[in-house]
Parts: sequence; C-alpha cells; structure tokens
Amino acid sequence: MSIETSILEQIKKSETIIIHRHQRPDPDAYGSQCGLAAIIRNSFPTKKVYQVGENVHGLAWIAEQEEIEDDIYKDALVIVTDTANQPRIDDKRYMNGHYLIKIDHHPNEDPYGDICWVNTAASSCSEMIVDLVNAAAGELIIPDDAARMLYAGIIGDTGRFMYDATTPHTMCVAAQLMRYNFSATKINQKLDSIVLPVARLAAYVYENMTLTESGAAYIVLAREVMEQFAIKDASTAPIVPLMGKIIGVKCWTILVQQKDGSFRLRIRSKGPVINELAKEYSGGGHPLASGAFMPDAEKIPEYIKKLDAIAASYDDQTGESNE
Repeated sequence: MSIETSILEQIKKSETIIIHRHQRPDPDAYGSQCGLAAIIRNSFPTKKVYQVGENVHGLAWIAEQEEIEDDIYKDALVIVTDTANQPRIDDKRYMNGHYLIKIDHHPNEDPYGDICWVNTAASSCSEMIVDLVNAAAGELIIPDDAARMLYAGIIGDTGRFMYDATTPHTMCVAAQLMRYNFSATKINQKLDSIVLPVARLAAYVYENMTLTESGAAYIVLAREVMEQFAIKDASTAPIVPLMGKIIGVKCWTILVQQKDGSFRLRIRSKGPVINELAKEYSGGGHPLASGAFMPDAEKIPEYIKKLDAIAASYDDQTGESNE
C-alpha cells in the first residue's frame, strides 16, 4: 500500500479531521492546509473538517482559520501540512487527536506522526496535496476554491515558478489547477503586489544593504526602522527576494529585530547551500531557503562572516563549493 493510499484510508475512516500548519504562515502553508480541508469537505460532506491556527490578515484572501473547542480533538484525525518540525506547528493541540499525519516537503529532520509523508522534491506542500488527490483515483475531488488555494500555495513557494524547486511536474500540477474556475492571473498579481509602506521599505533595503566582495548580501532591520515604515515582521515577506535580484549576489539574509530584541533571520540563496548555517542559529529549512533565530545582536558579526565564507566557497560557473 502506498503512503498516499494509507493517508486516504485514514481520512475515509475518520469522522472528525483537524488540519494544522506552521506558525507565521506563508501562502503554501495556508494553501495546502485549507485546500486539503476544502477537498475533504467536498469529497466527504458528512465529515467534520476544521482548519486551525492564528488568522493572518495578509493571507485572509486565501482562507480563514477556525476556532474550535478542545474536546473536538477526541478521536480526531490530525493532519499537519508544510511544517518540518514540531515546535513550529501552530496550535499545540495537534497532539490531542487519535491519529497524526505529517505532510511536508522540507528536509525530514523531525519525522513526527503516525504517518510521515515527506517529498523534498516537491516544489510545495500544495503540489503534494494535488498528488494525493491524483493518487486517490477519484475518491478525492478538488472544488474550484480548493484549486485556487493550492495554486496560490504553489505560486508562493516557487516565486511564480522562478525558484529551483520548480520542476516539469510542478508545471503539470499548476496546469491541472488552472483548468478550474478561478483567475490564475489575479492570484499572480495578488502575490506580486505590495502596499506603499512595503515599497518604501524596499527602497530602504536597496539603499542600505551591504554586499561583500564574495557575493553575500545582508541588511539588519532594527525596531526603529520597522517603526519608521510602520511595518510588522509578518509584512516583510515581499522584501525577502529583493537582494537576490542583484547581479553578483549569491546568498543573502534579512535580519529583522523583534519586539523583545531578538532577531528573525530570513536566509536565501541562488546556489550555495545555506540550511546548514541556519541550523547553527536555531533554524533550518530548504537548502536555498531557510530561517533562523538570534536572541540578540551579539552574534550578527559572526553570522555575517560565516555567510560570506559560504559565498566565497561557491563557484557560480560550476555550481559547486570550492571547499
């Protein structure tokens, strides 16, 4: 029995299904979680299906999260999408169900759950949800709204098909979803649009970033800068790709100071592997897209030195590390 079939069997035998995703969600977290919920509701109308977690204003156009009582978890199937490790799961009640399934496309360093389906070759968890439907041989049916959510998730995690994780299979899945009744153009435009404060912050990033001779770029966004532009950390996602657009930049990091003085690191790369560096700073993720954390500014110089070393060791021509 394939792992997809095992997941389908658990869905079919469960009357209550609760779907979680990671904290500080992105479009793929929302799309895979809420898209799967919509698919199960459409395919099995008598089942009780819930999507839980903190509501994020900027992603409300994809879907809304639900508040449920603790006792609903009794005998429930819990599915967690797009979440590599347990500390990042939004809503810690995920352990209160009868059965737990992990569906994810990040490196499987925390293989939790009774079923753990991880495909690191997938562009996104939303792509995996479509694969699950296709493997179900007609027992799972995608409604139009679920197709919209899943397409948004794929677009979000591939940077509109610009990142290395985009494969021929990704394009086939996207084409399959585009046959449903929603506007792919509007979703592309939505994910490419920014509000005026973010546009002004983008200009600040370009004006104040540092680029080393080795091709490592970085900027530290202190609290006073965030307050100056009236920007919250959750709204900084559109500026993350900016430094990567510059010729000569190999890898880069945006360090955003939080209210408690700590820093959230958004680390990206056009070739050098950076997730091992992220692990050194309480983080992790994909080889070319990771996140990390620092309790204060003390270790920033050390971190930048290591990022620069990674860039210096990478050969743009061969795509290999010189170490």
